[in-house]
Amino acid sequence: MVRVTYGAPRRQKKVRLFRQAKGYRGGRSKLWRTVRETLLRSWAFAYRDRRQRKRQFRRLWIVRINAASRMRGMRYSVFMAGLKRAGIDLNRKQLSELAIHDPAAFDALVDEARGALV
Repeated sequence: MVRVTYGAPRRQKKVRLFRQAKGYRGGRSKLWRTVRETLLRSWAFAYRDRRQRKRQFRRLWIVRINAASRMRGMRYSVFMAGLKRAGIDLNRKQLSELAIHDPAAFDALVDEARGALV
């Protein structure tokens, strides 16, 4: 049997992967096997971290809303329950932006939530 080397397609694949590994240190950008392993790991981390970024932002927004609502004498869970009961449908990203950039509007939301709970 003749050994098949794939010629041009293999070279094109290697060129493409070496280009993706550009900027890595040492053998991670120079040695074929190491480049392949490094890129597989980097793709796995990128896939995982695209999902983790969403979780981390949600945690950040909740921390900000909690801090802002506690400054106004209300816990986060009570505040969110009050908003839901008042029929105010704002997501956590919007609420955290309001807490930072428009305290007067956030005060009004806290009052609405407090009124809905009583």
